Amino acid sequence: MPPKRKRTKLEQARHYLSGGGVLREDSDDELGDEDLPWEWIYNEKSKSDSNVGRKIFGARMGSFQCHVGDIVLLKAPVSNEAWVAIIYDFVDVESEDDDGDTITEKKASMMWFSSEKEITNKKKKRTDFLPNELYITTNFDENALSTINGKATVLSKEVFDKRYPSGKVPRNATDSGKVFICRRGVSTRTATYTEEFLWDEVYNGKQDLESLSDLVESQTVKTRKRKALKSIKENDLDDFVMGDGEDDDPQTPRKRRKLASGTPTSSRAKQLTPRKFATPTGRKIVTKRPLEFTPLGTRLLSPSQKQASPYQLARSTLHVSAVPHALPCRESEFDTVYSHLEAAITAGTGACIYISGTPGTGKTATVREVVASLQSAVAEEQLDDFYFVEINGMKVTDPHQSYSLLWEALKSDRVSSAHALELLEREFTTPSPRRVPCVVLMDELDQLVTKNQGVMYNFFNWPQLRHSRLIVLAVANTMDLPERTLSNKISSRLGLTRITFPGYTHTQLMTIIQSRLEGVGQVIVESDAVQFASRKVAAVSGDARRALDICRRAVEIAEQETLAADAVGKENRAPDTPSKTPGRQKSALAALTQKKGIVTIATIKRAINEATSTPLAAYLRSLPLASKLFLAALLARLRRTGITESTLADVVDEARKMGIMGQNKAVVEYLLTPESTPPAPVDVDPGATASTPSKRGRPAARKEPDKAARMLSLGIAAQELAEAGIVGVESRHGDRVGRVRLGVGEEEIRGALREDEECAGLGLAGG
Repeated sequence: MPPKRKRTKLEQARHYLSGGGVLREDSDDELGDEDLPWEWIYNEKSKSDSNVGRKIFGARMGSFQCHVGDIVLLKAPVSNEAWVAIIYDFVDVESEDDDGDTITEKKASMMWFSSEKEITNKKKKRTDFLPNELYITTNFDENALSTINGKATVLSKEVFDKRYPSGKVPRNATDSGKVFICRRGVSTRTATYTEEFLWDEVYNGKQDLESLSDLVESQTVKTRKRKALKSIKENDLDDFVMGDGEDDDPQTPRKRRKLASGTPTSSRAKQLTPRKFATPTGRKIVTKRPLEFTPLGTRLLSPSQKQASPYQLARSTLHVSAVPHALPCRESEFDTVYSHLEAAITAGTGACIYISGTPGTGKTATVREVVASLQSAVAEEQLDDFYFVEINGMKVTDPHQSYSLLWEALKSDRVSSAHALELLEREFTTPSPRRVPCVVLMDELDQLVTKNQGVMYNFFNWPQLRHSRLIVLAVANTMDLPERTLSNKISSRLGLTRITFPGYTHTQLMTIIQSRLEGVGQVIVESDAVQFASRKVAAVSGDARRALDICRRAVEIAEQETLAADAVGKENRAPDTPSKTPGRQKSALAALTQKKGIVTIATIKRAINEATSTPLAAYLRSLPLASKLFLAALLARLRRTGITESTLADVVDEARKMGIMGQNKAVVEYLLTPESTPPAPVDVDPGATASTPSKRGRPAARKEPDKAARMLSLGIAAQELAEAGIVGVESRHGDRVGRVRLGVGEEEIRGALREDEECAGLGLAGG
């Protein structure tokens, strides 16, 4: 026999991450080399020719047979390894293939043994395990019969020592790698063990399956119980969260900051396993092990020393990237996402959850908060461990890179997209009781849609597989994305678990902004200003990020005004002179200075104008009066007729009507001219009496000449607008017959000129 090949470092890493298998040199020696089909062995007592209603007693493949209660070996993903389990039952499972056809697969329900490698809790893990010792568990799973590749023998320690006095099974023996010792049961999730027992006394065949399962369940804790978040003592949070006041209102659980240890570990397992650490935002990120070096002495600066100004503190807390201690106004959505994720992780099943909502409604932030809370529960041993990977469609250059990101998160191995897809297919279709659940956040889902929709199909199909334990959280901005963009084959796999995040109301936006301004310590934003900004944003989109940006810009404007006022005051300050009322003057000056540095409704309006100002809007506001009148006339003509095109003559006539009826003095004075020049006055005899229509002899009142729009100025305005791309003008031989149409959106023009003072009375204020 050739010597066994030594594993490479990559194979050792994969071996550890998939761990739990027992070493097997010749895994298929009992089943033979031929790939024969499996057949059921029915109970001989039933003489009926039909298989309907007959009890399945065992399974056969060629000369190899296995029955209920037998201890068998199952193939593991790692080469030359196998898992050990007891056959609990045989079942026929119907499923659909990729073509939608129904297929029947022969499977067996397995009661798993566990090795010491699967117990990850090092604090509760026993250290007196033997090299070939296994622990019986109450973990059940259905596996295809094709994964069975032999039988195993489990003995008590006394019987094993009598049979093999050396303590090891000889390598040349036929049962090498097939004999194991079992002295205890275990729950791998909670790392709780049963009392030591003799295997021969607790199990002798299929008749002892129920009693063995009851024994393990009664003496172990099957799953960790989640503590109520409100029952956690405040002292327990002091080590993780910086408290800023008591609050009895229901809120999203606070983030817990895990302090990183500065001592490097030398454990081989930690070197091979992807390391998880907590960032200042509370999210765990899977990264590769960094280079070890001796840290230099550093000095920590408190935020109060660095952010002395209340304006700087307010700007930092109002920034959209600042992560608050809690997410207000999203308690119900938080509980819904938390309950679905916790149930899927605890049950060890796959799931698809579709989360939709307009931008800025807290979808991604809520999911990250839920994951951070679940990871805190894992750290406190209240929940099973899981992987978390975030895939943002805006951050990947190709949607197929999602395969590489997912495989790297699972195995800490960087491969190409095509190779990662092949490895993921093999990973999720292979039975594995040792697989750790994986939560995948797919943000900006619409950016991950490909032409053949293969990426979406795979990510939504893998959670449906029995052994995948993959939980996909799909986040998008539209509710009907699966039905509108994806095919029926993909949308049906997405499932019915859908969570909608509605836009924030003005009261919720006020709560969000005020909660961020609580720690400033000084009132620099008036409550009326916060309410005004919240109502403005809630009326349009309910985007919390837009509301925070507006308030942050308003704080910057107030700070600039304060600095400018202080500079001007120092330059123009009069020399100190005696005054009869110095206290009154000082108080008035202090009140004026304090009012100058507070964000008011006027400051919010300035910030909104800057936030909504685009290069196009800035250009439209800088146009001369003739161009603004031309655009107003074109919009009025478009709204009246409903026709996208108008002639230049119609626009000029419309401008004349608007100038006369709008009573805009600037338009009347500069852009309207008499229709015809009045005749020159005729010399009249001084003694003659002017003809008057009245008897009293008053002179006749002159008729006011009709006003008309200046054709030349409006024509030049149309040409300038056409050169800028605002309108399109069709050149004709006659100036008045040329056609004109808009080149930009009507709402963009109205939004830019709605509050322009020169456009008063031109009909641009209405929606």
